[in-house]
Amino acid sequence: MLTALAINNYRSILNLVVPLGPLNVITGPNGTGKSNLYKALRLLAETAGGGVVNALAKEGGLHSTYWAGPEKVSKRMRTGEVPVQGGPLQEVKRLRLGFATDTYGYSISLGLPTPSRSQFKLDPEVKREVIWAGDFFRPAAMLVDRNGPMARLRQGREWEVISQHLPSFDSMFDQLSDPIAAPEIMHMRELIRGWRFYDHFRTDPDAPARLPQLGTRTPVLHHDGRDLAAALQTIREIGESEALDNAISDAFPGASINVCAQEDGRFSVEFYQHGLLRPLTGGELSDGTLRYLLLVAALLTPRPPSLMVLNEPETSLHPDLLPALARLIIQVSEKTQVWVVSHASRLIAALSESPDCHRIELDKVLGQTEVTGQSMFDEPAWHWPDKG
Repeated sequence: MLTALAINNYRSILNLVVPLGPLNVITGPNGTGKSNLYKALRLLAETAGGGVVNALAKEGGLHSTYWAGPEKVSKRMRTGEVPVQGGPLQEVKRLRLGFATDTYGYSISLGLPTPSRSQFKLDPEVKREVIWAGDFFRPAAMLVDRNGPMARLRQGREWEVISQHLPSFDSMFDQLSDPIAAPEIMHMRELIRGWRFYDHFRTDPDAPARLPQLGTRTPVLHHDGRDLAAALQTIREIGESEALDNAISDAFPGASINVCAQEDGRFSVEFYQHGLLRPLTGGELSDGTLRYLLLVAALLTPRPPSLMVLNEPETSLHPDLLPALARLIIQVSEKTQVWVVSHASRLIAALSESPDCHRIELDKVLGQTEVTGQSMFDEPAWHWPDKG
């Protein structure tokens, strides 16, 4: 389980370190930085998928994603005694992302490339990557240290150089994930790769989830929900079938679902509702009902991840469905760490009933995203390896 997430110089987040629990609810008024916190976590996940530089490019490059305010927001700026203004940079410009678990931590630092004749001269470079033992960084706890093109691995009290020519546009996860030579890198890469994000479920009239689709065993629902019927049938056969039935009846009393397998191998969803003489097909379901089924299929996966992130799951759901969704999320958080990014008060209130719920309410002060009520004493211990 992640115990802390740290972000430095990303969009509206100048410097943020947040503690995490089994169930985390990210909330706050519009424009306070919920989406930026979510995007930062997704960007961190891209390090293990080989796409961190591409992901930054899609956001407009490092210039567009870098914190646009002053390097430091002073107390006098906050009180209005002096205007908000910048000055000569005291530190090298870096975008930093990191996280910690009970046993290991990881951070990556990205910066602008050194001047060159390359046509890719605007691509950000990986400047530093570190894996350490324990829940916060200390030099003595470093296990892997990538500095520019060189990476070294701790062997007892000595350091062994394992590469001197890492490409500046690749994370060390892309080049050095050898389970024998560098098990720490392999472990961290697989941990991050296991994170699961859901925020682009399609429920429009042409959504694939509404139509019969070729069915194969599907323990993990696709991020757009195209294989909904196969995922539900997989839960029925090798997952928690009773939990599936309970999740449907909790939201729609008297209702049930069935997955119909056609002769050509295509699967489709049938929704039985009290009072109707025939089941509803996927094409007949309301956007809210279809989205609820998609969330159920995602949450009850027979292959639970270490971390599941739901971005605004309340979209298109009727408010009466939110308590049932919250109960399902709380149930799932007993074995999978869950993030919920939401501004739906009814969902937030229902999730907050769980004793394991960790509510992170964001606010924005002088353009900077902050955690409401969090003082320096509430922050987890955190040190960036490349900041002294």
